[in-house]
Amino acid sequence: MLIQVYTQKMSCFTSNVYLPFSSKVQVYKPCLSYQFINPVQLRFLSSVKLSQPSIFSRQTLNPVVASTTTETGATVFEKPIPSFRNKNPKDINLLVVGSTGYIGKFVVKELINRGFNVIAIARERSGIRAKNSKDETLRQLEAANVCFSDVTQLDTLERSLDDLGVPIDVVVSCLASRTGGVKDSWKIDYEATKNSLIAGRNRGAKHFVLLSAICVQRPLLEFQRAKLKFEADLIKEAEEDSEFTYSIVRPTAFFKSLGGQVELVKDGKPYVMFGDGMLCACKPISERDLASFMADCVLDKDKVNRVLPIGGPDKALTPVEQGEILFRLMGKEPMFLKVPIGIMDFAIGVLDFLAKIFPSMEDAAEYGKIGRYYAAESMLLLDPETGEYSAEKTPSYGKDTLEDFFQRVLREGMSGQELGEQSIF
Repeated sequence: MLIQVYTQKMSCFTSNVYLPFSSKVQVYKPCLSYQFINPVQLRFLSSVKLSQPSIFSRQTLNPVVASTTTETGATVFEKPIPSFRNKNPKDINLLVVGSTGYIGKFVVKELINRGFNVIAIARERSGIRAKNSKDETLRQLEAANVCFSDVTQLDTLERSLDDLGVPIDVVVSCLASRTGGVKDSWKIDYEATKNSLIAGRNRGAKHFVLLSAICVQRPLLEFQRAKLKFEADLIKEAEEDSEFTYSIVRPTAFFKSLGGQVELVKDGKPYVMFGDGMLCACKPISERDLASFMADCVLDKDKVNRVLPIGGPDKALTPVEQGEILFRLMGKEPMFLKVPIGIMDFAIGVLDFLAKIFPSMEDAAEYGKIGRYYAAESMLLLDPETGEYSAEKTPSYGKDTLEDFFQRVLREGMSGQELGEQSIF
């Protein structure tokens, strides 16, 4: 049986910036949101790890409106840099973190297709279980400027961006814990995401697009609490600096999270669900459609300073309806295995008890809770007026349907959709 689990007061400082196309030392005064950050000297080094070709333009590196010259000959920018939304996409520098993840790869591709300058942060070994080499990462993120760094270490991330020596206009975060474990959730969904905010703001970022999750509406899990804490920090940042904005994207279920049973059903096994198969519902969205929506958030003013729940074009589908689609496509009579939800409650109780005695079992207990959550909670907008999930109030976007996805998986398998650490047997 496969259970799938899915898953800052204001101050300013002066920083000397050595730009690759200028012999002068230029001084600019970006507004930062962390008083404890020390001035940073940015340098463009020959050892910079960028994929080719580099697409930073002279205009992007020197977006000056007015300036004066000091006695020492340094150029001081007196007026604020114009809003990045008034620039052409080719002159907008986007920092993407989580670029090698399931959604991140599609977001990078969509942003490049729209003409933005994309700086993609990646680990030296990326992908599920760190299986991808640098060369494979460069291939996957073709046409992006790939910067190999570590978002979990702020000092490391800052040094890597120092080497680039370019300003950042927008940060796009697709970071998410791969396991949903307690420590990993706070390390990635909060700390690493916060590091990307700090590093981006230190380099002039005025907008932050965050990939969150719709399930944070009813937070019972550690990764949900970690995501919500960062959302609160991001909103506070915008409240304290009127020139800084955010877009928080909360998607419903991904297609990948619903595809794990296709091969089992093809082999003649029943479609597994919990309860009566009507406990939960979702409006699943494809990675391509979600990437498009994320890209819309970079420039669309109607998405500024908003929390944006988003689903795909389908109506809300229960597990029973999902299974029926799959059986119909295969020309088979539906065959379901309905598992009492109480079985999971019992297992979670045992794991919780053991975790109190053996702390090393903390994550195992959390995984059980994650499985229980997704077995019973709908991935739809939670109506604050009724306290119930609402399919009608969950926005739809895109063109890809779950039936389209199932058809592709039946033809091609789950290549590129591997669950990795996100599956529990």
